[in-house]
Amino acid sequence: MTIPHTLTTIISEQQTHAILPATQCAIDQILTRYGHAVQAIIFYGSCLRQSTDSGLIDLYVLVDQYTSIHGVRLQAILNKLLPPNVYYLEFPLGDKTIRAKYSIVSLSDFQRCTTMQWFHSYFWGRFAQPTELVFARDHQVKKTVQMAMAQAVMTLMARTLPYMPRNFEARDIWQKGLSLSYQAELRSERLGSISRLFDAASVYYERVTQACLMTMPFHVTQHTTASHTHYHATIPQSVRSKNKLAWTIRKLQGKILSLLRLLKGLFTFHGGVDYILWKVERHSGITVEVTPRLRKHPLLVGWVVFWRLYRRGAFR
Repeated sequence: MTIPHTLTTIISEQQTHAILPATQCAIDQILTRYGHAVQAIIFYGSCLRQSTDSGLIDLYVLVDQYTSIHGVRLQAILNKLLPPNVYYLEFPLGDKTIRAKYSIVSLSDFQRCTTMQWFHSYFWGRFAQPTELVFARDHQVKKTVQMAMAQAVMTLMARTLPYMPRNFEARDIWQKGLSLSYQAELRSERLGSISRLFDAASVYYERVTQACLMTMPFHVTQHTTASHTHYHATIPQSVRSKNKLAWTIRKLQGKILSLLRLLKGLFTFHGGVDYILWKVERHSGITVEVTPRLRKHPLLVGWVVFWRLYRRGAFR
């Protein structure tokens, strides 16, 4: 699929928001820690949507290669086998404690993981949403990252469109696409949460939908009224059936990958046990006490805890 110029223009126009001081401090600390290995930093998530620094600031750090960050060590191998590696950053700013989570992935992997070549939705489901490119090493890196973001939109749309009824609007396809993506991870979001994601950037979603749907490998027509744009897609039933099967596989694959990423976090994340169980509680409402035994032997005891969480419905 060819990425429309209109789509890349919309993506580049998104990269103009003011950055709060706390977020800028987190960015500066990452740049100081990793130096020229950092090619780009992307700000995304709830703190971006709500223009706040009171939550957990989410950053993606794109690097030239994993060995530049980790050396030739286990963390570099794990980062390559199952990107990204996730790290925690905490620092005082005035009378507040700022908390940030940053994920490390190579620039080349980031490009690859947003394309149709990448089966699971972990990357293209995230970066089809509005994000902020808060640092780029140079103009070429900036263009490369923005092109990958545009590709993420194209991939999500192409893999959601066959799931849709013949007639739909931008809100419908984004709610379905984001819902399917979240279902393919540790937890699924409620429809109300998905609706709020769309409402937080409805103009963006409307514009990128109109920009890319006409270039999909299916017959799509549009009809625009004074207030809405309606789409009509003609897709063979065989394609729709294969698409639904693919999403069923992604859901199963996603649960396994999410579990592996959480276990990997025990090695890469300072305070990993606390973070993982906090994340589970945040998305499922199920609380697990962090016992001294679990903290001392997280990998061994963790399997028992994860099995209990699964039985209680934490990963559905």
